[in-house]
Amino acid sequence: MDTAIVILNYNGKKYLKDFLPAVMANSNHAKVYVADNQSTDDSVAFLKSNYPEVTLIINPSNGGFATGYNQALQHVPEKYYVLLNSDIEVTPNWLAPCIELLASDEKIAAVQPKILSYKQKTHFEHAGAAGGYLDKNYYPFCKGRIFEVVEEDKGQYDQESEIFWATGACMVVKAELYHEMGGLDDDFFAHMEEIDLCWRLKKRGYKLMYTPKSFVYHVGGGTLDYMNPKKTYLNFRNSLYMIVKNHEHHLFTKIFYRLILDGIAAMMFLVKFQFKHFAAVFKAHISLYANWKKLMAKRKIIKSESTTFNKAGLYKKSIVTQKFIKKTSAFSKLNPNDFYN
Repeated sequence: MDTAIVILNYNGKKYLKDFLPAVMANSNHAKVYVADNQSTDDSVAFLKSNYPEVTLIINPSNGGFATGYNQALQHVPEKYYVLLNSDIEVTPNWLAPCIELLASDEKIAAVQPKILSYKQKTHFEHAGAAGGYLDKNYYPFCKGRIFEVVEEDKGQYDQESEIFWATGACMVVKAELYHEMGGLDDDFFAHMEEIDLCWRLKKRGYKLMYTPKSFVYHVGGGTLDYMNPKKTYLNFRNSLYMIVKNHEHHLFTKIFYRLILDGIAAMMFLVKFQFKHFAAVFKAHISLYANWKKLMAKRKIIKSESTTFNKAGLYKKSIVTQKFIKKTSAFSKLNPNDFYN
């Protein structure tokens, strides 16, 4: 297979030691790369000593997830890229179903497998689950995960399906399209950059797919813990960034409404005495206004390059209302007619 598995590493020797053996054993002769983001542990020495067959790419700086992959993939000539987190345990025959589906249709840009939790293997994992979606206000959620609630995998999502976004934790993407789109947005640093990339692909009519024929186990929060205020900041900021770049209609109305919703979220942090998370939401909006001109320039370019927007995977209602007002915590409880297809 003309496939490259590219693992981005930053001080992740523990994960490389734990999970790289399964990648090497179960990846159908795909070429394995590790791109190092200037680690300060002995990850590089460990790889050189124990895995000389792995191609090592040393990035010139630590530009986070987005820049790290953009820098590394300039040196990767294969036809298909697998962006794989270092804290993922792959399973036998995990790769072939993804490649087969990706190659089956020229309109399919990327594929993700089922993402289960390494810590609780009967359940989905937060980052990706059984494929990603966006609601009408562009809050991301997954088949198998709505906000913080993850479902047990009982085979309820064992149907191949089109999704809105594929997780960057384990994304199989066509190299040509990755580069054609300009890769991940460097300004995101980390978090939601894959959603932004998928959104841009959808605006050119491409499809993103989920396959249950492949599954992997994800530790999650390996580089930045889920409860870290920096993660809160990046999630809120990058969500706003991608709305400005990609939303098609009345931008100011959408941003104003998100300001209200984000303000409610910030107050919830305040009530829980999570002051750093409260400040993170505020800083995210300050960053939006500080970078408005730059984002609007990107928006103009994306709009000029867009063709037919493939809206499959967009939810016509508010997932916030469904979760916190109607108490819906399972994707299967949402009305399928409320999704674009």
